[in-house]
Amino acid sequence: MINRKIRLLLVCSAAAIFAPGVAAQNAEADAVGDGSGLDEIVVTAQKRAENVQDVPIAIAAFGGEAIQQRGISDVSQLSSITPSVVLDAGTPFAGSGAALGATIRGIGQNDFAVNVDPGVGVYLDGIYLARTVGANVALPDVERVEVLKGPQGTLFGRNTIGGAINIVTHEPGDEFRFKGSVTTGRFERLDVAGTADIPLSETLKSSITFASNHRDGFVKRVPYTQAGPYVQEPNTLYREVGYDSSSREGGVGDWSLRGKLKWEASSSLKVTVTGDYYKQNTSGLPNIVLDVLDDYPGDFAGPGAPLVPGSALTPGTGYNFAGLYNFCINSTPAQIMGRNAQSICGPRGNELNPSTILPALGSANVDADPSNNRLPYDDRWVSTNWNRSYATGNSFARSKTWGFSGALDWSLSPDITLRSITGYREMEWASGFDGDNSPINFLHVSNSAKQHQFSQEFQLVGDTDKLGGKLNYVLGAYYFSEKGSEDGFVTIGTGLLQIEGPIDVKNRNVSFFGQLDWRASDLLGFTLGGRYTSEKKAFDARQTDYAGFSYDLFNCPVTVAICPGILGFPDPNDPLRVYPPNTPDRKFHNFSPKFGVQLHPDDDVMVYGSYTMGYKVGGWSTRLQNPTATAPTFDDEKAKTLELGLKSTLLDRRLRFNAAVFRTIYDNIQLLFQRGTNPLIENAGKATIKGAEADLTASINDYLSLTMSAGYLDAKLTEVIGPTGPDSVQLGTSVGARLPKVPKFTFNLSPRVTLPVGAGDAKLVFQGDYTHTSSMWNDAQRTFLLKRPTTDVFNASLTFRSGGNWSVTLGGTNLSNERYVVNGVAQKAGGLVYGSPNRPREWYARLGVEF
Repeated sequence: MINRKIRLLLVCSAAAIFAPGVAAQNAEADAVGDGSGLDEIVVTAQKRAENVQDVPIAIAAFGGEAIQQRGISDVSQLSSITPSVVLDAGTPFAGSGAALGATIRGIGQNDFAVNVDPGVGVYLDGIYLARTVGANVALPDVERVEVLKGPQGTLFGRNTIGGAINIVTHEPGDEFRFKGSVTTGRFERLDVAGTADIPLSETLKSSITFASNHRDGFVKRVPYTQAGPYVQEPNTLYREVGYDSSSREGGVGDWSLRGKLKWEASSSLKVTVTGDYYKQNTSGLPNIVLDVLDDYPGDFAGPGAPLVPGSALTPGTGYNFAGLYNFCINSTPAQIMGRNAQSICGPRGNELNPSTILPALGSANVDADPSNNRLPYDDRWVSTNWNRSYATGNSFARSKTWGFSGALDWSLSPDITLRSITGYREMEWASGFDGDNSPINFLHVSNSAKQHQFSQEFQLVGDTDKLGGKLNYVLGAYYFSEKGSEDGFVTIGTGLLQIEGPIDVKNRNVSFFGQLDWRASDLLGFTLGGRYTSEKKAFDARQTDYAGFSYDLFNCPVTVAICPGILGFPDPNDPLRVYPPNTPDRKFHNFSPKFGVQLHPDDDVMVYGSYTMGYKVGGWSTRLQNPTATAPTFDDEKAKTLELGLKSTLLDRRLRFNAAVFRTIYDNIQLLFQRGTNPLIENAGKATIKGAEADLTASINDYLSLTMSAGYLDAKLTEVIGPTGPDSVQLGTSVGARLPKVPKFTFNLSPRVTLPVGAGDAKLVFQGDYTHTSSMWNDAQRTFLLKRPTTDVFNASLTFRSGGNWSVTLGGTNLSNERYVVNGVAQKAGGLVYGSPNRPREWYARLGVEF
């Protein structure tokens, strides 16, 4: 054993090496203890209950009390206090905050489609949530949330190449207990939540949690009154998932119910059954327009006059839909004929669906009839006030998710436990948003999806000291299957382009895994693990050019027998279908190992090193505008991470200091690229990610505690797949380009002050949060207008605890009123750049009760 001074010197030396810009492994308790030191934090990151300080993984752990005090209501809000982690409520063009865009250490996914797998695995009571939609889990009754950084494929399985988020909900207690709260705040906020523990017998315990959340949207829709009479077509002229609208955007409206039943059948057998139901019905995500591109840098002279090819295919020509739309409504018949644009500017739709054909746009503003005038789509629609919109289209977000799980723990002996985890879940989701900030039906997007999944996992967890040291082991098998379907509608340029994109997926995964942790001596420990995965994926996409734009563009009618073949449409029996039928199944196989070594110079100090491989399955790209003969695919990702870390608890448990440095080789990166009007998942190439992380938690005295964390990330492409030269620069895939959703520096400072009030047990608790995040790119193309700037965000709360059974909290979020774009799309072919802004400054007040 080394004395306290030597231990402190070791920590200070490590701090000097890893500081100043280091990322946090922050792990905080609900309280700072009783004055004798920091509370121990127990996690299950290695499938057994352990002190977080004994786990050689970078982990950020948050207890339920700490989550509530900080006003955190869902997973996405953990991002602000977890450096190296970006968690966004919503992904580009999803229109709903139910989709979680999660990135850890530069690895993740920013898409909601059912055919695209996440890069960060989210687990709810041991059950993997396979889709990004539904992964932004509400947190009304959590015991804790563990954010595991770096590849976690060995023990957590599917698609945890960036990391895993492990959510553990409240366990039923031995005595009756109720804890509830009512919260009000800005934008007519009203949240109600409650959890009750109801013991049914000495061996049978239960708990039930309910929660309801309401908040008006912060973007108010207002009429556009700065022009004379103009045609405003109803939204119902175009095909959508739904036509629900709202006077505000960015609202919150949901309720949930969760129940848990724990049966301690005997001293060796425990059975836990959990069920949950969540329903959302609110306005869609807020949207702003950052730029309108009403011309296109192609082979034509003058803004607003797009080049329209003639009957021959003309290489290198360009157009965008804002330019086409403006050209049609503002051009004379002679000008339209001179550009050979009669079909484009003529009746919208196609001859195969005559009942849906809409009036022509051509010459609307230059004929003798002012009653048919149309508003142009130009810079007047650029958002100058992020809390106001002129949009009139659909705005809704609806989702319904439910599931149940059963966990069986059977102690085969004092040292061996067999665990079975069975889960079934269903998800149903729909959203719609108006992306053009105008009363014109210029860009409307709506999506819907359904998915159900079944999983079964067996774990054999044990330990022995008969091998010359303490050996802990986990051996397991996992089975997962799912079916999903999705449909989406995109309308651009008042129906010049109308795309429908139904898809079906079917996935099956089988894997076997194991991990051995051998403490060979008091000083030395080793880890050896691995996971073998076999996955089969089936896919069918039926994307359709519903308005026949490709036929109009080249003046080749869909009803002419040779036109589908000339234009490359893949199915002669369905001349509007752009995606080829009969997509072959794909199979993937992978083995991901893990090696680690730990040094324990003291019971309270651990230095560890590890080599870990991660894996994410490949798939198919969809959302095509132009026909293709072969289904576009993307291959599986792989990551190899070397990590060196330190965990220490010092000064009689009053100081906790953790740090890590790592280097990751990230191969076959799956990124979302905007190609024309089409957002496609493609393999971008290889990147090297280097970073460092550290956190410090201190119980300074009985009244004051402090948590500090910081992070540094450097994630750049080192090899490029696909276009090189100017094209790669435009796509953001040039060598040296930074990956999206990667802030270079992050820092969080969270002081907490607890003061006694009066002679009783009443207390006044102040909780502050300051988070600094450097700038980051929101999209793979590195669009400057979408770039998230450096931000300094302040949150704070003041709580009075009566010492009895009630408390009152007054708090504020984003007190510095930092505004930035969370997600967005640079749709140059569509003619605009648009995105979803973050929430402004808000206040809240909460009354809590407990008995």
